[in-house]
Amino acid sequence: MAIPDFQRIMLPLLKFCADGQEHTHRESIDVLTQEFGLTDDEQKHLLPSGQQLVFHNRVAWARAYMKMANLLENTRRGVFRITERGTQVLGQSLSEINLRFLRQFPEFIEARASQKDNRKVEDASLISDELESKTPAERLEEAYMTLRENLASELISQLKSSAPDFFEKVVVEVLIKMGYGGSRKDAGQAIGRSGDEGIDGIIKEDRLGLDIIYIQAKKWENTISRPEIQKFAGALQGKRARKGIFITTSDFSQSAQEYVSSIDSKIILIDGQQLAQLMIDFGVGVATDATYELKRLDSDYFMEN
Repeated sequence: MAIPDFQRIMLPLLKFCADGQEHTHRESIDVLTQEFGLTDDEQKHLLPSGQQLVFHNRVAWARAYMKMANLLENTRRGVFRITERGTQVLGQSLSEINLRFLRQFPEFIEARASQKDNRKVEDASLISDELESKTPAERLEEAYMTLRENLASELISQLKSSAPDFFEKVVVEVLIKMGYGGSRKDAGQAIGRSGDEGIDGIIKEDRLGLDIIYIQAKKWENTISRPEIQKFAGALQGKRARKGIFITTSDFSQSAQEYVSSIDSKIILIDGQQLAQLMIDFGVGVATDATYELKRLDSDYFMEN
């Protein structure tokens, strides 16, 4: 069974609270995991950011929405129970609870409205909201990932149209930001210096230069095949080197990937998509357009009340 969306979780969560006792989020997770028969992989599935488990996020939002409608209430930090209204709702023998159902409660509409005249917006978006199966956190992360993927595509396009020496400069910059190369001066001299076949340069693994990494940086359109990787591996052996990084603006064939996993030398393959993601992560060739800081309730602040 696939991970249920937050609307499908609402009714089972409310039924779990039907005993009128106080419950914790952890208890609800354990019970609902069994209720929906989630596999180990489904239980471990993370949001795109990798910061939170998908099922935990959906249970939390199912509870939050029902709290807005006064079907559930918090009794103390991290603890909640069913309300009188919630008990009445269960008495209706419903087949499901969703956003459309919750909109009958004024408290829910008021909680959802960001301003007094927002009710018209709520009504106009009722149908689209009803069809929405993702939580606000999931929609936010999905939008972020879409923007990130579009930016990565733009970066790859720019790299492919750039001069070879500029591409090598980008490679150096990324490796430095990742903590390799020692000083910028050392790293800058490393690329394009050796002239050996299959090797474009060398760079220190750390600031002390305890080990050396050999680099091949290819600004290609076509897929990098196994022979190219074999040539690089042979060049490493000629230098008695153990480690290498092969970076390209294109991608690698399946046979090339299988080859690097079968040899003694440690060769890391970084394709165009991975390079673009690293550029975004380490701020190379990109600028911050906007920053959104997400806040959450600080329960400790209210403990003194």
